Formats: sequence, C-alpha cells, structure tokens
Amino acid sequence: MKIVVDTNIIFSALLNTNGTIGEILINSKDSFEFYSCNYMRYEIQKHWEKLKKISKLSDQQLTDAQFHLFSRLNFVNEDLIPDSIWEKAYLLAKDIDVDDTDFVALTLYIKGTLWTGDKELYNGLKNKGFKKIYNTFNLTNIT
Repeated sequence: MKIVVDTNIIFSALLNTNGTIGEILINSKDSFEFYSCNYMRYEIQKHWEKLKKISKLSDQQLTDAQFHLFSRLNFVNEDLIPDSIWEKAYLLAKDIDVDDTDFVALTLYIKGTLWTGDKELYNGLKNKGFKKIYNTFNLTNIT
C-alpha cells in the first residue's frame, strides 16, 4: 500500500523515534511503501531549531534520526505532478490548509493514501468526501 507521509508525521517521529509513528515507519516495510514530497524536506529544515529544542537532541542525533527516517521514504519531485492534479488538490486543501496541497497532490498522483496527524486536515478532507486519508490510529489497526 502506498502511503504519503506529511510533515507532522515526520516531526512526531523525529521527536520520538521509539514511539508508534517511528515504529510504523521503520518496521512496516512489508505492508507499506512510504512517499513524501520535497516540500517536506524544506519544512523540516525550516523548523530544525524548534525540533532540536523540543526533542533535546543534539544536531548530530537529530540528523541521524532524520537520515534513518528519510531512508524509509520515497521522495517524489512535485514537478512531475500534472497541473490538473494540482488544481484538484488545491480545491480540496485551500480552505483547510493550503500548505498541505503538496501532500494531497502527491496522494492523488501516486494513487496512494495520505497519512496525517493533523486533525483539522483529516476531518476537513473526510468531510469533502476524500476517503484516501489515514491517521496513526487507522494505520496501527492495519499493520
């Protein structure tokens, strides 16, 4: 199953690599293929100092955790996604959180399922009839 991982999932995994989210990402190779977009890398770098402060990890420890998690992800260049999919993704995400358009577009493009910890995004997309979305609870029930 193709799973698109959004930034808040990676934030959570970086803050606690031994938690449920880290466990799913690291130990479910046989069940899931994980994908994300290059935009997620930018968001991680943008919030690097905040991640260090909250996690109380050194730069090296956080870099090691990031490397380990990123090795489980297939990154897709957003430039490959056709304009028609971008338009559909924008319409789905614009009044929920426009910053999540990349993840919705990638989900549509690879015909996958979006994994998010963002309740507003999860509920907003569900309310719009978008069925290809999971939260961590959903994933733990199918692993």
